[in-house]
Amino acid sequence: MKHQAINLQQKFSLFREQWQPKVVAEMNEYQFKLVRIDGDFMWHDHPETDETFIVLEGTLRIDLEDGPVHLSAGEMYVVPKGVRHKPCAEGEVKLMLIEPRGTLNTGHEGGERTAPNDVWI
Repeated sequence: MKHQAINLQQKFSLFREQWQPKVVAEMNEYQFKLVRIDGDFMWHDHPETDETFIVLEGTLRIDLEDGPVHLSAGEMYVVPKGVRHKPCAEGEVKLMLIEPRGTLNTGHEGGERTAPNDVWI
């Protein structure tokens, strides 16, 4: 087994598409995903799991039904399971998401914004 650090900047250089999370590591059943976003996503929730957002570059707003959470680079927020939320970015934001393997980015909402799961880079 080869032991090697994961360089997040190098991983981001491998893709340009937005709203398409890419897996860079797993720990137990949890995946660490990198994603580029810009603009508004869709309202959705994850009834079975919390979802962690870590902002690496840019500024993110996560709209919640009772008010927004604002995150800058170096900050994180955990959306509790079952809480409806909508990520929004004015300008490109680079994020790391931490969530269980198999979690769909659109929750149970589906639609054209649903990204394929388990895409590794």
